[in-house]
Amino acid sequence: MVKILAIYGSPRRKGNTALLLQNSVKGAIEAGAEVEEVMLRDLKMSPCLEIYGCKQTGRCVIQDDFQQVYDKLLLCQGLMIASPIFFYTVSAHTKILMDRCQSLWVKRYWLEKNTIEKPKVTRKGLFISVGATKGKRLFEGTLLSIRYFFDVLDTALWRSLLYRSLDLERDILGHPEYLLEAHRSGKELVQAIKNTD
Repeated sequence: MVKILAIYGSPRRKGNTALLLQNSVKGAIEAGAEVEEVMLRDLKMSPCLEIYGCKQTGRCVIQDDFQQVYDKLLLCQGLMIASPIFFYTVSAHTKILMDRCQSLWVKRYWLEKNTIEKPKVTRKGLFISVGATKGKRLFEGTLLSIRYFFDVLDTALWRSLLYRSLDLERDILGHPEYLLEAHRSGKELVQAIKNTD
């Protein structure tokens, strides 16, 4: 059975990205996947303190809720992550998770001495994001960060669902086509993972 980790990065429990991700999760489950959901706002996670304790083993030495997410990230075959846009990047909750994965970067490139040019891609990821403005470059910086974050997780950015002009909680309900796209993407992600096995 395909194992997928779904990460909710919004500070709102019932916000637009949460509703979109819920639909992707439903689609993945319908396609036969086992999905574990993590809501970052419920976790106690320190930002990266850049103390480089991870240089010993490649594992972050800060003992908080990141440790359980770290293990889940390493065990999943597929990753779904959803975050709203704040100042043209991901939410603070999401960014803390990303920064704490610096320990994985240290493990790969310092301890294992892998080359940056040839990462091994073994998993697929879906990124979902919503922004309030119509800005042409609204998602550019975020997508770059997500690609590098996925890279350190040996995950290819398989698909991005990016929606503009949505701000207030549950605005997404006015766009059932977006929710359907998220549901379909959840199903298709599972199939894409199965096709690579």
